[in-house]
Amino acid sequence: MTDTHDHGLWTHDHHFLGQGHERAEARARLAAGVTAAFMAVEIVAGLVFGSMALLADGVHMATHVGALGLAAGAYWLARRYSASARFTFGSGKFGDLAAFASAIVLGAISLAVAIESIERLFSPTAVDYRDALFIAGLGFAVNVVCAYILGGGHDHAHGHDHEHDHDHDHGHGHGGQDHNMRAAYVHVLADAATSVLAILALAGGLIWGVRWLDPVVGLIGAGVIASWSYGLVRDSGLVLLDAAADPKLAGDIRALVEGEMGARVADLHLWRLGPGHHGLIVSLVCPEEISAEFVKRRLRERYPDLSHVTIEVAICADCTPA
Repeated sequence: MTDTHDHGLWTHDHHFLGQGHERAEARARLAAGVTAAFMAVEIVAGLVFGSMALLADGVHMATHVGALGLAAGAYWLARRYSASARFTFGSGKFGDLAAFASAIVLGAISLAVAIESIERLFSPTAVDYRDALFIAGLGFAVNVVCAYILGGGHDHAHGHDHEHDHDHDHGHGHGGQDHNMRAAYVHVLADAATSVLAILALAGGLIWGVRWLDPVVGLIGAGVIASWSYGLVRDSGLVLLDAAADPKLAGDIRALVEGEMGARVADLHLWRLGPGHHGLIVSLVCPEEISAEFVKRRLRERYPDLSHVTIEVAICADCTPA
């Protein structure tokens, strides 16, 4: 059945971008610019002074410039195509796509670091500890600056889920997490963590001559980065596959409809459209007349992050609610 009493309920845009989208885009661009500038300085200094260590670290920084540039590009594309009819449910998932790609790159980096560390563990190579310490210190300083620019939100780096009380505030739950910013922050955090571990390992080698500490610390860093990569791949991949966005929220919606409206939920689909935005399709079976408009209004009043709601109502006088 179709109701047209409230035109505003049935016509809406598909701008499913997260809060502060343009500010996040600007932060990602600035962080990419700072990293690119430092990369250029390292490469030029390496060529001028003949330092392979500086040159190698400058080339390594290019991966992080690419990751931050990818995040900034995803924000720009999402904003540019936010009103495009080509994207059925808006462009809010550009960030999740960028996060997934960035997480794959992180995983590849962790694998490369692990392989190199194992090789050095069994076949130690000479290390210029003083120059390497200087480079690691510079790299850590740049990462601190970039982390400050990106904001360092409390949940960017976590790969696990948190329980939230959906009856109070859905907009700040796991569904509101910006995976694109999280991916950019994880890249910066991963590089900062490896810099700290490298400083500790290099200091151990310089002071005590413990050569095996460097590759062992490299393996530890590779494991940490791999763990973050897995969490990011899982979370962003589930969004791209339109997996059930929030089982608790889905259960709350089902309880509201069946408990307060006397209807039976025959089918329910809840998925994420973008940071802080959910899509919902519900098919109801009712023993008596009920307005789809009324159901939609009640759901949106209770759960404000339901940005795209479709209600289908079937009247079945002989059916009894579950």
